[in-house]
Amino acid sequence: MATNPGWTDKRMETLIGILLRTGVLLSAIIVACGAAIYLARHGHSLTDYRMFHGEPSDLRSIDKIVRDAFALQGRGIIQLGLLLLIATPVARVGFSIFAFAEEHDRLYAVVASLVLLILLYSLIGSVQSG
Repeated sequence: MATNPGWTDKRMETLIGILLRTGVLLSAIIVACGAAIYLARHGHSLTDYRMFHGEPSDLRSIDKIVRDAFALQGRGIIQLGLLLLIATPVARVGFSIFAFAEEHDRLYAVVASLVLLILLYSLIGSVQSG
């Protein structure tokens, strides 16, 4: 197995660490901005804790979440940040596939591809059933 001299295990670990930290930090910033907007607009409202109110229907699909976020709706921005947080480990698996392929490590590339397929299947299945 010939390996690409530019792709070492150490470099791969470093890039994955940067990817994970960036995804978590960016999602935290987005959620915080959404929370600030939400509190600025609705912070004075009283909450009735005796009755449970689920998420509105416009926050249950990705396209509507993105639309609400770009309309600067606090809840939409918070949901977008949470979607980014969920996408971060999925992106890590996708990057791992690329890195393993660059290292010509077929076994790990195949295993990572199977993990990605399972993740995507579970995410798509949960979106369609919800």
